[in-house]
Amino acid sequence: MYQYAVYLEKVSFSYGDTKVLQDLSLKARPGEHIGIIGDSGCGKSTVLKILAGLYEPDSGSVMIEGESLPAKIRGKAALVMQQNSLFPLSIRDNITCGHDISEEKIWKACDSASLSGWIKSLPEGLNTNVGERGNRVSGGQAQRIQIARALCKEASVILLDEPASALDRDTGQSVLDALNRLTRGKTVIHVTHHPETLDDSCVIYRLEGGKLVHA
Repeated sequence: MYQYAVYLEKVSFSYGDTKVLQDLSLKARPGEHIGIIGDSGCGKSTVLKILAGLYEPDSGSVMIEGESLPAKIRGKAALVMQQNSLFPLSIRDNITCGHDISEEKIWKACDSASLSGWIKSLPEGLNTNVGERGNRVSGGQAQRIQIARALCKEASVILLDEPASALDRDTGQSVLDALNRLTRGKTVIHVTHHPETLDDSCVIYRLEGGKLVHA
């Protein structure tokens, strides 16, 4: 049985000649919520992409729930990005990502993500195409589709990258409410410029000089 749901040990990462992370370490126990703050461009999103199995570090150890292979890690963690990361496919395909998921489970995820009412109002419902880079849906709808995707994945580690920063207050609050449902009982790593969006249970770190320090 693994002791830590998230385990980074002396991780370094560079983009070309630019060193972004330097001997960074982070440990989170199952169910723990961690917030990471820091200036724009300091490497917060890079940490999440390493945790999601999308990037491999130059050196150091990465384990998610005892798994270290990127393909295995990708099955353990769900990532909700600040940027619109939808595919030019239907709402259904963006939620299922090609996996065989029952209608009941899809709609349950849509309910939890506050999507169902809007989807049912569309002539093509779940089969509505979101357009190139999701340009046929609003920012709030795109974020909630990502949340429904993460809910269907049933990952126990949730990675959040500024999920409500680009949204207006009312839309942002509805997305945060959906995120609260998504993250309940899960291990969460949440990177943000806005500490006020972190829940009270978060252990907060600041990313400085490629390393994490307690905020």
